[in-house]
Amino acid sequence: MNAHAALLRGVNVGGHRSVPAAVLRSLGADAGFAAPATLLTSGNLVLGGALPGTPAASCTSPADVADLVRAELRSRLDLDVDVVAVTLADLDAVVAANPFPAESEAAPSTVLVTFYLDPPEPQRLAGLDLTGFPERVVWTGGVAFTHYPSGAGTSRLTPAYLRRVVGVDGTARNWSTVLKLRSLLAEREHADQPKD
Repeated sequence: MNAHAALLRGVNVGGHRSVPAAVLRSLGADAGFAAPATLLTSGNLVLGGALPGTPAASCTSPADVADLVRAELRSRLDLDVDVVAVTLADLDAVVAANPFPAESEAAPSTVLVTFYLDPPEPQRLAGLDLTGFPERVVWTGGVAFTHYPSGAGTSRLTPAYLRRVVGVDGTARNWSTVLKLRSLLAEREHADQPKD
């Protein structure tokens, strides 16, 4: 099985829903994923390939990986956390589709990529009226790219606002984090390749 990044939604924010990095890494190791690692404190768990004979070995898709991580979080911390799992190919596709390359280069923290468990329905997206907002949002392949020219911290285009309009929750990572996750997944994919 390929490497995955498990992206947790809404953890370690303002002291609520705390998920320590050490617990995440332990969870990954105990489930049978090779070389588990965390990135930052925003709920990013990078997982290498599955080891034979482990719960991870039964995962056949990113959704299975997300379900396993979510079940382990519920068991260990009694937290019900949304988890989106992505592969290196997924992140390669995100990088290739980025509609804000200049902004990402100049100020990577102003470009957020939001990953969804279930992509919003097209008719809900059509209802997103950004008239009066300085932000720009582009949707592609179930992922939203948002450019916050003044940063996301003070924007009126909040996760709660987006949830009301599009009807589903996502978990966002800034452009720098996306690139770091992609690099970590590439390292694990390379490590899993058979040696000549």
